[in-house]
Amino acid sequence: MLYIMFLKKFLTLSIATLAITFNANSQKGGDEVVMTVNGEEITKNEFLQVYLKNNEAPKYDKESLDEYVELYKKFKLKVAEAEALQYDTIPSLKRELKGYKEQLAHPYLVDSSKTKELLQEAYNRMKSEVKAAHILIKLPQDAVPSDTLIAYNKALALKAKIDKGADFGAIAASSSEDPSAKMNKGELGYFTAFQMVYPFETAAYNLEIGEVSMPVRSSFGYHLIKVSDKRPARGTITAAHIMVMTQANDKPEDIANAEKKINEIYVKLQDGESFEKLAKSYSDDQGSKAKGGQLPPFGSGTNQRMVTEFEDAAFALKENGDYSKPFKTDYGFHIVKRIDYKPLGSFEELSSQIKQKLNRGDRANQSEMAFIAKLKEENSFKDKGSKRLTWFYENIDSTVFKKNWEKPELDKNKWMFKYNGEKFEMQSFLDFIAKSKIRKPVPVRNFIDEKYKQWQAAEIMNDEKSRLEDKYPAYKALLQEYHDGVLLYEIMKDKVWDKAIKDTVGLQKFFEANQADYQWTDRIDGIIYSSNKKEMLLEAKLLEDIDSLTMYDILNKVNAESQLNLEADKGKFIQSNNEVLKNRSFNEGANEIFKMGDKYYFVVVNELMPAGPKSLKEARGSVIQAYQEHLEKEWLKELSEKHTINVNQEVLYRIGE
Repeated sequence: MLYIMFLKKFLTLSIATLAITFNANSQKGGDEVVMTVNGEEITKNEFLQVYLKNNEAPKYDKESLDEYVELYKKFKLKVAEAEALQYDTIPSLKRELKGYKEQLAHPYLVDSSKTKELLQEAYNRMKSEVKAAHILIKLPQDAVPSDTLIAYNKALALKAKIDKGADFGAIAASSSEDPSAKMNKGELGYFTAFQMVYPFETAAYNLEIGEVSMPVRSSFGYHLIKVSDKRPARGTITAAHIMVMTQANDKPEDIANAEKKINEIYVKLQDGESFEKLAKSYSDDQGSKAKGGQLPPFGSGTNQRMVTEFEDAAFALKENGDYSKPFKTDYGFHIVKRIDYKPLGSFEELSSQIKQKLNRGDRANQSEMAFIAKLKEENSFKDKGSKRLTWFYENIDSTVFKKNWEKPELDKNKWMFKYNGEKFEMQSFLDFIAKSKIRKPVPVRNFIDEKYKQWQAAEIMNDEKSRLEDKYPAYKALLQEYHDGVLLYEIMKDKVWDKAIKDTVGLQKFFEANQADYQWTDRIDGIIYSSNKKEMLLEAKLLEDIDSLTMYDILNKVNAESQLNLEADKGKFIQSNNEVLKNRSFNEGANEIFKMGDKYYFVVVNELMPAGPKSLKEARGSVIQAYQEHLEKEWLKELSEKHTINVNQEVLYRIGE
């Protein structure tokens, strides 16, 4: 939840002193009141809901509750101040809150039984992957019946040729209106649930291998689909890799060196060296090398995806511990090792993830349509659209698609449908048409019929939305959480975060007053050369005596035969933080070669930089953070005097009962 994120991130401040007094018998709608903020009551249940969301292992002892209450009071102080300053009237925040309201309402505006059906169907399909090709005949979604029939017959004629023995791929290359078909003959590769539009997916999963579908209508047009294979879902794999990075603009010799390096690493693997050790020593993937190259799990049932070449190489490995030959992706050269494999997760494990996809995809329309049909049954729906629409057919022409369309005048404003005791009249529908966005012309009757469906659905859904807060207390509470979270973020940005950055004078004074907190320890400006072979460092040390050679020149010379011979790291190093440098003495210039662990090191010191104060520029990030904390602490003192918070301790300490 966004609110939880805000609460955890921003409510870590010092305690503001507030008087704690309360009438122990206070109640709100039968629920005991645990706190008031400027007279606004927060009930025991409301507080408990927030407390449980922010504590995975909640405790109800006095100390734990007191500690959380102090954090919660600071949160409420900031929200109270934002409301006092009318942050909730700022247009951008109103739009943001409206967007969140729409998102939060969605689960309450679908047919739960239909959703369950779609959930199970999607999971069943996720168990397998389909390999298919298609032929597309393009058709707009709002095409007139005559154009729809032409496109359908064209697709049907192509199917007849295929049924008589014509090659599907050849027909796709010559006749499909998918631009890629000329190159790939309509081949789409393997896919699973949610990776194609729903009608296409449904048709493909219902076909047998080798079967060609009848024309299938989607938002793109008509498709002929041929399924060539079906296979079980690959499941989830945990893998490690060694990567030698390349980039698109690399020179050919750089790419050749990278390929040479990965091949040399592969030889070391075959000679029995540790994959993890080689990854730590040579991989260019900074995010995984410290973990021996291990990556997050990817594949079916996860949100993690890799490029196709990487996934194919990983899933081709049959046993844990197996590793691939070197292969190329857009990111460079890789060797991948299989660490663990799990089949597709259970329905229970994946249902939440599937539900999110349902809500975002074209399946959501089915749940919404089923929900509207259910609402009509429950709320005395009566429709006279078939009679009333005649007037619209007769009085609206193609000028409706022009920018300055003038609405015709109604003779009588009759109702078109009744719902939940309310009449929805012709004038309202006419206004709905007038407010529609300008779009390309379509047959007027089609346009009116489509708009009537949209208007009817919109009015029924708006009626239901207006009742959600009364019908569902959990929804009302969630709205409040998002409201408070948005206001908190905005006022913190204005009063603390941005202020600390923009107040350059205040920042400078704060830095000067706390200079002792921003000090460098001993540092070394230099180069650290390393190798598994001492002779390589001896060669590097000899080359270092030649003043005209740079670090890169030395690397190129020593690595002429192998890219694994020598590595180098250049910069300003904090000696106590660097495993190679700490607890050792160095002189300016070239130092003696030494061994640490399995490697040899040679350090060239350009400058020994003694401990001393940092400049504001050098410490800016840390200073800004500390200054923000200072501003927040002072601001909370002001708020505690401006706003009144009272806590009912008797109710608070019974919160866990």
